[in-house]
Amino acid sequence: MKAKLSFHLSFKLSWQMLRRDFRAGELRLLALALLIAVASLTSVNFFTDRLSRALAQEAHQLLGGDLLLIADHPWEDDYRREAEKRGLRISESISFPSMTAYGEGSQSTSQLAEIKAVRPGYPLRGTLRSAPTLNAPDAATQATPARGTVWLDERLTAALGVKTGDTLKLGSTHLTVGAVLTQEPDRGMNFFNIAPRLMMDIDDLPATQLLQAGSRATWRLHFAGEPGDIAGYQKWAEARIKRGERLEDINNARPEVKNALERAEKFLRLAALLSVVLAAVAVGLAARRFMQRHLDGCAVMRCLGASEGQIVRIFLGEFLIFGVLVSLMGCLAGFVAQLALQALLSTLLTTPLPPPTWRPFAHGLGLGLALIAGFALPPLMRLRNVPTIRVLRREWVGAEPLAWSSYAAGALVLAGLMLWMADDVVLGLWVLGLFAVAVGIYALVARLALAAASRLRTSGVMGGMNGAGWRYGLASLVRRRGSSMVQAVALGLGITALLLLTLARDDLLASWQRSLPPDAPNRFVFNIQPEQREPLRAFFAARAIAEPKLLPMIRGRLVAVNGRAVTAADYAEERAQRLVEREFNLSWMSEIPSGNSVSAGRWFDDAATNPAQLSVEQGIADTLHLKLGDSLVYEIAGQRMEAKITSLRKLEWDSMRVNFFVIATPALLAPYPTSFITSFHLPAMPLAQENQFVNELVAAYPNITLIDVAAVLRQFKTMMDQLAQAVEFVFAFSLLAGLAVLYAALESTHDERAYELAVLRTLGARDRQLRAALITEFAALGVVAGLVGGFGATLISSLIGRFVFHLPYALSWQALPIGIAGGLLGVTLAGLLGTRRTLRAPALQSLRALA
Repeated sequence: MKAKLSFHLSFKLSWQMLRRDFRAGELRLLALALLIAVASLTSVNFFTDRLSRALAQEAHQLLGGDLLLIADHPWEDDYRREAEKRGLRISESISFPSMTAYGEGSQSTSQLAEIKAVRPGYPLRGTLRSAPTLNAPDAATQATPARGTVWLDERLTAALGVKTGDTLKLGSTHLTVGAVLTQEPDRGMNFFNIAPRLMMDIDDLPATQLLQAGSRATWRLHFAGEPGDIAGYQKWAEARIKRGERLEDINNARPEVKNALERAEKFLRLAALLSVVLAAVAVGLAARRFMQRHLDGCAVMRCLGASEGQIVRIFLGEFLIFGVLVSLMGCLAGFVAQLALQALLSTLLTTPLPPPTWRPFAHGLGLGLALIAGFALPPLMRLRNVPTIRVLRREWVGAEPLAWSSYAAGALVLAGLMLWMADDVVLGLWVLGLFAVAVGIYALVARLALAAASRLRTSGVMGGMNGAGWRYGLASLVRRRGSSMVQAVALGLGITALLLLTLARDDLLASWQRSLPPDAPNRFVFNIQPEQREPLRAFFAARAIAEPKLLPMIRGRLVAVNGRAVTAADYAEERAQRLVEREFNLSWMSEIPSGNSVSAGRWFDDAATNPAQLSVEQGIADTLHLKLGDSLVYEIAGQRMEAKITSLRKLEWDSMRVNFFVIATPALLAPYPTSFITSFHLPAMPLAQENQFVNELVAAYPNITLIDVAAVLRQFKTMMDQLAQAVEFVFAFSLLAGLAVLYAALESTHDERAYELAVLRTLGARDRQLRAALITEFAALGVVAGLVGGFGATLISSLIGRFVFHLPYALSWQALPIGIAGGLLGVTLAGLLGTRRTLRAPALQSLRALA
C-alpha cells in the first residue's frame, strides 16, 4: 500500500512539475527539438511503409502473373512445353521502343512510344482497363487489342491528337486505334516510364518490320497456376537460365522500381538522419540548461527531507510523461507531413497507397524516448547528488565544469539511432564516421581558438578605453572552456547544415547545368540499316542541317576473359553483375572518336597487320577488372569473336555524343550484322518546323527509333524535381533543427552570463564595457562556428559533387566567407537580443532573480 501511495504521489508531483516547467518556458526548446526529430523520422517512415506495402500488395500484378521470365532474345519452345505439361497458364509479351506517326505529309505528327505486343489472355493476373475515347470513363476488360488495332495510353493519345477509329503508322504497316489504354497491371509504380505506351496484338508485329538487327527488344513469358506447380516450374527453369535471361517472382518483381524506391528512400532517410543528429545536439544542450536551472530547487527539496530516490523518481516521471506526449505529437506531425510527401510525388505514383500501420508510430515513440534517455536523463541524474549546502552557498562539486561523461550515453544512443535509421550498416557507419570526424575537428579548432583567445587577452593588444570589456569577453570564453567548446561545436554543426541546404545545393545544380554544352546533341537515332545511310545523309543535307556522323553498332555479349568463362557470380558489385548479364553495344572505327582520349596503351596503329584489337572505356574496365593485354571473347549473333585489349579510353559522357564501351578495328567487326546509330543537334526553331522535320524523318524511315533527348531530359528533370522537392521538404526539418541548435547553444550559458553581468554591474562596470564584453564573446563564438561551418560545408559539398554525383565540381570557397560573416553577425545579434533584458534590468533585480 505504501509503495502504491509513493508511486501515485511521485506521478502526481511529476505531472505538476511538468505543467509548471512548461508554463515557465523551461521545456519549450527541448520540446521543439524532440518534436522536430520525431516528425522528420515518422514522416519518412509513414511514406516508405505505405509505399512498400503497396508494392507488396501488387506484386502479382506487377508481374502480370505468378512468375515471369525475361530475356533479350526469343524464348525457346521448351519453356512453353514444360509449362503446359505442368498445367500452367501462359501468356507472352514483347516490348521495345519505336516511333509512331499519325497523319500524312506536313500535317503528320510523330511520337516515341514503348511498344508492347501481347497475346490474347494477357494479363494472367491483374486487369486491363480501357476507355472508348480520351477522358471518357474507363472499365475493366478481359480482351486485348484485336488484330489490326492498337490501344494507346492517354499520354500517347493526347500527344498524337488521335481518336478512336483513326489510323496511325507503325513501322511499315498501318493500324487502327481501337481504344484508350488507362491501366495495365505490370506497368505498376515505375518511376522511369518516360515513353508513353502502345499495346498491339503480337501477330501484327512481323508486318511492322521493326525488329531488326540491333533492336532493343525484351521478350517476356508470364505464368500463372497453383503455388505448388509454380514452385516446381520455377525450380525447373532456374536450372536452365542462360545469359541474357532472368526469372522474377513476387519477391524480386520489378527491380527498377525497387532500386528507384531504395534510392529515394535513402535520400529521405539521410535528410531525416541529419534532422535527428541536430535535434539530439539541441536536446542535449537544452537538458543541460534545465539541469542547471533546477539545482537550487533540488537543494531545497533535499532540505525538506526528500531522498535521492524520490528526486530521481520525480524527474524520471516528469521526463517520461514529457517524452511520451511530445513524441506522440511528433508522430502526428509526421503523419501530416507524409501526406504532403504523397502530394509532391502524386504524378509519379500510379497506385493508391494503403493506410499506414502502427510501426511508424512505434518507431517515432521509440526515437523520442531514446533521445530523452540518451541526452536528457544523464544530466538530470546528476541532480540527485545536489548537496543541501547549496541553499546557503552556490557550490556543488562538479556543477560548473562540464561533465563530459554525461554525454557518453547520448553518443552511444545516437550511434545506435543512426545505424537503425539508415537501415543500411555501410551507410550508417559512413554517416556515423563522418559525423564523429566533424565533431572532433570542430572541437579541436574550438580548443585552439580558445587557447589563442587566452594569449590575446594577456598580450596587451586590446588596449584603449574599452580594453577591459574586450578582455573580459575573452576571459569569459576561456573561463567556461568546456561550455564554450560545446557552444562552438553546436553552432558549427548548425551553420554547416544551413550552408549545405542553401549554397552547396545551388553550386551542385549549377555544376550540373554547366556540364551540358549549349550545342550538345539533342536527338538520337538508332536502328538505321546499312542501305539507309546515304539516303539519310541526303535527307539532312536537303534541309540544311549538319550531316550526322553514322556509327556502326553491333550487339554482343561478353562470354570469356583470358579463356575463362565469365558469369555474374564472378563479381560482387551489382553494376558489374548487370553488365556481364546484358549485351554490349560494340562498334568499329579506325580513328579515335571525338570526346575520347587514350588513358593507357595505344590506339589501333597496326590494325592492318593485327586486326584483333579492342579499345575499352576506362570505367567499364575498372568495374569488370579488365586490363591491357586481356583477351575478350564476345558472342555476336551466335558466333564468337576474340580480341585483345590494346588501349583504355576516357570519355566525356556529358557531351551527349554517341559513346561506346568497347570499340574494335573495322576488319574485326565489319563482317557481323550491323545497324547504325547517330546523334545530332537540331537547332532551335519554331515548334511547327521542328515537328515537321521529325515527322518527315519518321515517314521516310519508319523503322528507325528517334529519341528526343531534350524532351526526355525535360521529363526526367520534372520527375527529379518532384523527388528533390520531397527531399527538400524533409530537409526543412533539418533546417528547423539547425536553428534550434543555434538557439540552444546560445541559451545554454544564458543564466551564467546574466549572473556574471549582474555582479560586474554591482562592482561598477559600465554598460558599454559590458556590451563590449558580450560583443567580443558572441563575435568570437560566431567567427569560430562560421569558420568550421563554412569549411565543413565546402568540403562536404565538394566530396558529394565529385564522388556521389560525379560532376566536374569546381571547389568553391564562397561558403567559407559567408559562413564566417553569417556566424559573426547571426550569433552576435542573436546573443545581444537574448541578453538585452539582462542589460536593462537593475543589478539588484538580476541578482535576486538568479540567486
